[in-house]
Amino acid sequence: MTDLVWIVPALLVGLGVGFWVGRARRRPADPTPAGPSISILLQRLMQSSHSAIVILNEFGDVVQHNPRAIELGVVHNRRVDDRTKKAAELVKETGEPVEIELLPVQRGVQFGRGPEAVRGEIRPLGDNFMVVDAADESDAVRLEATRRDFVANVSHELKTPVGAMALLAEAVLDAADDVTAVRRFTGKILHEATRLGTLVTELIALSRLQGAERLPQLNAVEVDAVVRDALSRAQLAQETTGIDIAIDPDSCLLVEGDRTLLVTALANLLENAVAYSPPGSPVSISRRQVGKFVEIAVTDRGIGIPEDEQQRVFERFYRLDKARSRATGGTGLGLAIVKHVAANHGGEVKLWSRPGTGSTFTLRIPAHNASSNGSNNGGLP
Repeated sequence: MTDLVWIVPALLVGLGVGFWVGRARRRPADPTPAGPSISILLQRLMQSSHSAIVILNEFGDVVQHNPRAIELGVVHNRRVDDRTKKAAELVKETGEPVEIELLPVQRGVQFGRGPEAVRGEIRPLGDNFMVVDAADESDAVRLEATRRDFVANVSHELKTPVGAMALLAEAVLDAADDVTAVRRFTGKILHEATRLGTLVTELIALSRLQGAERLPQLNAVEVDAVVRDALSRAQLAQETTGIDIAIDPDSCLLVEGDRTLLVTALANLLENAVAYSPPGSPVSISRRQVGKFVEIAVTDRGIGIPEDEQQRVFERFYRLDKARSRATGGTGLGLAIVKHVAANHGGEVKLWSRPGTGSTFTLRIPAHNASSNGSNNGGLP
């Protein structure tokens, strides 16, 4: 009996200890997840941002910044420029965000040519801290400059034929009794009206092409049919100048594309070659397949293009020889249209030229079922 007096309490103590040990083992683990802390993630976000991010204290000193801030010139030697510092003072006083724009002399040049425009905003963070958030706006500035140039060029190009027609119409009225003069002036009015119509048509075509992505619906197009149609469109210019256009044999090649656009591009290349070639000189067309692309080349023996101007000839309204272009009725949009047609087809237009020797413009368009077609390396001149 005396043993039971000691055994029972001992059992009760053992059961109690076992119960609490079991609860301790079943207790859920620490809820804090494994991995980087929030502060580390925020630091990584700041360092990887495409925008320049700078944190300033109440005195305008740099507390933290990311690499992009140095690239864009927002921070130099761990300091911001005076303009940004003054803007930060205004933010501290008013508590309102302030927009900033860095001047050209303040832009970063660490990786070569600096950005053309850096714009941003300074915002309060509380406790007298502020953040500078700036980005490279060069693309927007270039786009706006391009838009202004385009509007100015279009205005100039439209005023020329319109003004000419107004003057010619007055001449017709003054010479109403002179049949010969009326016919001469009327012919010139018709010429200017045709030129104006061509300009408007090409402007519409270019506006549809420019900025568009690759054409959504592509069909198998016969290259030989494109060449025939383009030759037909260039026939008037060819007959006017007396220039012969030689073509290679039919190729039976197919490309992925839009037939109408491809004909327009090739016709523009032919008309350009004829316009800038001396009378009697040859112009030729050749076609071949190179890998997954079909190349249609137009070669002339004309005046050629200096190397420093070879990229500019694809700009809208750019003319290598303004006097010759106006004499032939050129709009300055033909090669720009060729460039955009090629790009919309997933291809390109290449240029080889030498002054006094001539030029070769090569239109490269993806071949139809290029992965299964063989390579036909027919001769280019």
